[in-house]
Amino acid sequence: MSEDPTAGSELATVESIRMQREADQLDEPAEAANQLATKLGLKPYPVNYWIVDYDEMNELIAYGGFQERYPHWRWGMAYDRQQKQSQFLGGKAFEIVNNDNPAHAFLQISNSLADQKAVITHVEAHSDFFANNQWFGMFSQDPDAAALLDRHADTIRQHMQDPDIERSDVERFIDHILCLEDNVDQHTRYETVSPEEGGSNIETAAVGEQLEELDLSEEVRSQVFDDEWLDQQGDDDGRATFPEEPEHDLLGFLRAHGKQYDDEAGKALEMEDWQKDVLEILRRESYYFAPQKMTKIMNEGWASYWESLMMADENFAGADEFMTYADHMSKVLGSGGLNPYSLGIQLWEYIENSENRRHVVEHLLRVEGVTWRNFHDTVDFDTVLGTLEPDDLVASVDPDELGAVPADDDRIDAEALAAAREGTVDLSTYPWKLFTYEGLCQRHYSLTKPQNRGYLARISLEELERISRYMFDDSRYGSVEEALADVDYATGWNRMREIRESHNDVTFIDEFLTQEFVDEHDYFTYEYTHSSGDYRATSSDYEDVKKKLMLQMTNFGKPTIAVADGNYRNRNELLLEHQYNGVALDIEQAKETLARVFELWGRPVALRTVEKTYDEHDLEVARRRDREPEPVEVGLELRYDGSGFDEVELNWDDVKHLAATDVDYDTKPEEWLA
Repeated sequence: MSEDPTAGSELATVESIRMQREADQLDEPAEAANQLATKLGLKPYPVNYWIVDYDEMNELIAYGGFQERYPHWRWGMAYDRQQKQSQFLGGKAFEIVNNDNPAHAFLQISNSLADQKAVITHVEAHSDFFANNQWFGMFSQDPDAAALLDRHADTIRQHMQDPDIERSDVERFIDHILCLEDNVDQHTRYETVSPEEGGSNIETAAVGEQLEELDLSEEVRSQVFDDEWLDQQGDDDGRATFPEEPEHDLLGFLRAHGKQYDDEAGKALEMEDWQKDVLEILRRESYYFAPQKMTKIMNEGWASYWESLMMADENFAGADEFMTYADHMSKVLGSGGLNPYSLGIQLWEYIENSENRRHVVEHLLRVEGVTWRNFHDTVDFDTVLGTLEPDDLVASVDPDELGAVPADDDRIDAEALAAAREGTVDLSTYPWKLFTYEGLCQRHYSLTKPQNRGYLARISLEELERISRYMFDDSRYGSVEEALADVDYATGWNRMREIRESHNDVTFIDEFLTQEFVDEHDYFTYEYTHSSGDYRATSSDYEDVKKKLMLQMTNFGKPTIAVADGNYRNRNELLLEHQYNGVALDIEQAKETLARVFELWGRPVALRTVEKTYDEHDLEVARRRDREPEPVEVGLELRYDGSGFDEVELNWDDVKHLAATDVDYDTKPEEWLA
C-alpha cells in the first residue's frame, strides 16, 4: 500500500480554506463587539483575532498565550496537562488572549458561533483591562511582548546550541530559576540588574571573598580565622550587612550578587555569561506575567461582566444561539473551587449596585422630611424603582417607529439614527447602535433589574447614617420625583472604571468585600480541625472570609520571601526570611527550594521562618473536648551548604519581626511609586 504524496498538502489546503471561512464569518461580529464595547465606555487595545485548531490552542495555552517561548520541558508538561484535561475532564478551551498592544486573541475553530461571539465580547473587555489597569502599565513596558518573548527564546536557544555549553546544563539552570519565578518585587517597576550595579552595595563583604581567594583549607581557615574574628570584621555594628532593607526581588538580588559553586575548585566562581543572560531573561518574564497573576479575579470578573451584558442584555447572542451561550456561561461561573470568574463578576455587580444605591440614597436624603432615621418608613421603594425604570425611548427599539425618535435627546446617537432611517444600520440586530453612552447607562441601570430590586430597600441604618454624615451637598428637594430626576445613571459604571484602573486582587477584595456581600452569596471559611481530623466550616464573618481570600492572593498565594542579608555570618552566606502570615512553610518543600537557591548563590544559604508545633497532650485533650488546641509558634532556621541541611531552633526575639500582626493590604500603584 502506497501513500498519495499530495494527500497531506490537500488536507492542509482544505483546513486553510475552512479557517479562512471561519475568520470571514467572524469579521462582522468582531467589529460590532468593538463598537459596542466602546459605546459602553471601554477603551480596549486593538485586538487581532486568529483562528487556530485544537492542537494549536493547547500549544498556545501551554505557552501562556504566545506562539514562541524558550525551549524547556515545562511547556510540554503544560501541553500534556491541557490536552488530558480537555480529553478526560470535559474542559474546553474557548480562547486565549495575551496582554499586548495590539492584543492577540486566538479562537478555536471547533467552537460554535455562539461561543465565538462570547469569546470576542470577553476578549474586548480583557483588552480594555490590559490597556487601563495601572498594574499592567507598571509591569508591561515593552510595546511588543510577543517580539520580546521571541527574542528571549532565540537567545536561550542559541545558548543551548552552543558547542561549548551543555544543553542539559542550561535546562537545569532554568529549573533552578523557575522554582523562584514569583520571587520578584511586585510593587516596583522592572529595571535591568547588572552585577556591577549590585556590587556597589557591598563593601565589607570583601572579607569573605578575600578568604575564598586565598584557597585555604577549611582546617586552616577555622584555626586562623575563627568565628569570633570574622564576626568582628565589618561595620560599626560588628559585621557587614546588605541590603539595608529586606529585598523582595530575590531573582534580581541573585542576578546582582549570585555565583555558581564549582565542584572542582571547591568554591564559588562568577557565573558564566550565558547564566547571567538566562537569569535576567526569566526575571524579565516574571515581571511581565506578574500583573496577570495579581489581577486574575478582577480581570476575569470584568470580562465576564461585560460579556454577559453584551451577549444577553444586548442580544449579541442571536435567538438561536442564546441557549448555547447561557449553558456554557453557567458552567464557567458554576465550576468549583476558588472560581475567579464567579467571584470576580459577583464583586463587580455588587460594586455597581452599591454605588448606584449610594447615589440614589444621597438624593433621597435631600428630600424635605426624609432623614436617615425615618428613611425606611417614608420612602416608597416600589415607586422609586418605577421612576428609575428606563423609559420607552431607551427600553426598546422599534425599527418601524424611528420617525418619532428625537435626534436631539442626549441618549440618542444622532448619526446612527440618521443612518438607520436611511437603512444603512440594522437596528433589529444591533439595537444598541441607536444609543449614546448615557442612553446605554439608563437602558442597563442595575437597580431596576429584577435580580437587584431588593438592594435599595435593604440598606442598613449604619450605611444610611454614614452617607448622611458625609454628604457635601446640603441643598434640598421638594419631592422624591424632583430628587430622582437628577440621578446620574452612569454612576455605577463610572466608579467601576475608576476601580479597574487602580486595584489588584488583594486591594479589590480588601476594599469591596463586605458583610452584605458575604451574606448575599453565602461565603464562609473552612479550616482543618485537629480535634476532628477533618475540614469544617468555621466562620461566615466577612473579615475572616476576606483574610482567607487575601492570603491566597498575596504573592500569588506563594510564601513571601525576602533577602535579609547577603553577607550572613560575615561569610558571604545568604540569609532569607519568610514573612510569616500564620501559614507555616512546608519544610520539605522549603529545603528543596533552598537547594535551588544554593545553585544560584554558590555559597551556603539559610532561611528563617516561624513553625507551628502542637503538644501531643494538648492534641489529645482537644480531641476529647472537641475544641482546637493552641499551637506553639517557634523560630526555625534552615541552612544548606551544598552537601546537607542543618535545622536550628531560634529564640523568638530572632524571628518575632517575621510574624504578621495587622497586614496593610490597602495599597495602590501610585502609593508604591511615590
